[in-house]
Amino acid sequence: MSILSNYSDGFFDVSAAHGFLPVKAPMVKLPSKYADLQSVLDNMPVVLNENEFGYLNTEDGIVAPTLAIKNHLDAIEKEEDIFVLQALFRSYSFLASAYLLEPSFQQFRKDGKYGKARNFLPANIAQPFCKVADKLNVFAWLDYHYAYSLGNYQKLDQAGDLNWENITMCNRFSGQPDEVGFIMLHVDINRFSANLVGTVMQTIQALDGGAKTVGDLLEKNWSTMKQMNDRRKEMWKASRWQRYNDFRIFIMGVKGNTELFGDGVVYENVWDEPKAFRGQTGAQDDIIPMQDIFSGVIFYYPENELTKYLLDLRLYRPTCVQDFFKDLENSMKTLHPKGLMGKLVENKDVNGLCYLLGILEEIYHFRNGHWQFVQKYIMANTKYAMATGGTPITSWIPNQILSVIRQMEDVVTAINQIGKSDQVEANAIFEHNVKLLPTKKGLINGQLELIHKNDFSAEAVFALNQKFGYDDTK
Repeated sequence: MSILSNYSDGFFDVSAAHGFLPVKAPMVKLPSKYADLQSVLDNMPVVLNENEFGYLNTEDGIVAPTLAIKNHLDAIEKEEDIFVLQALFRSYSFLASAYLLEPSFQQFRKDGKYGKARNFLPANIAQPFCKVADKLNVFAWLDYHYAYSLGNYQKLDQAGDLNWENITMCNRFSGQPDEVGFIMLHVDINRFSANLVGTVMQTIQALDGGAKTVGDLLEKNWSTMKQMNDRRKEMWKASRWQRYNDFRIFIMGVKGNTELFGDGVVYENVWDEPKAFRGQTGAQDDIIPMQDIFSGVIFYYPENELTKYLLDLRLYRPTCVQDFFKDLENSMKTLHPKGLMGKLVENKDVNGLCYLLGILEEIYHFRNGHWQFVQKYIMANTKYAMATGGTPITSWIPNQILSVIRQMEDVVTAINQIGKSDQVEANAIFEHNVKLLPTKKGLINGQLELIHKNDFSAEAVFALNQKFGYDDTK
């Protein structure tokens, strides 16, 4: 299958026109026949406004309203509109997480520890939830695409763009600005994904057609990644790290979190055995996985459990995105057994290699910035060792950071062997990275040395960012 094939399910369309965002804004509210479900969602957040609190503010407050919702299984079996199905999946995802994780949230409020979650989802929620998940071909749990992030935004000013300050959430848990800013920033970053997907597809098409140089296309990919990284840094403004636990507990998954859920969640009258799915996580976003495949970072993934987690998360995406990733990987290997880097070396395209080095540095900045979020938003806030996706917090991202650095070193070696570029910008990227690669290695190695100690300080880990000149908060 060609990389230029159709990757659409009607809601998402992975292309140079839409990138990884929906083809149009999601539905804000459910159709009127689901009014009882919509009412619970509207009244559910911990904080409704300055003077009112929702069901999640009170211990067990979510229980009675949830159990009173009609079982909409029959209506959902008849639904065919992808936008209605997406809104229903989002709604049931939020309700299931709120209902099951509310005890954990209440316990955290009392003593700062994540308490036991409920592990039984009643049939009036479980059956319609699993039916709509089956129609979308996804797991019946809160996800990043259809539920929490990319399918959960609405504009404040319809004439404006998708800047995080101009969008808000359709559904929410805490109801507070920090939750809105946190997840809407992910939508903001993805407004540039159309350009990124476009350059990836165009580069493959050019190389497949026999082009010897693709520096201009890789320059566009690099500059788009720089825009995305600039937006990513807005997180420190969009969402205060001290308030992350106001909503984090509600996006925890079951898989990897046995302390919360035990053997899993029972979906009443759906499955005989408990189920365990991974939770919503920014690691389900598509930008970096696509760039890893395109640039060749995947060739540098170590064979370990952390890489298995990474590949497992590929399954927690819409089918059209999974198909795109598979075809992209096959296309890169068809171009050259060692992917883009191998093809650029074969073509002696030194400008292309310099821009590839720049792209890798932006992937590094994206991952290292995410790693800094982990240090502040999570490690400084809780001793709970698992991420929302069920992966170990202190080793998950460093595993991929080291992979990027190893490839950067090989690209530098390849450029030195071919000869430096005579293009000013391309050569500047090369010289810049030759100079700073040792600091990137020094930072991650220093941080890993700290966290391998039994009693490490999250503040000390974060302080190394400033020491090495990589503090994203500055």
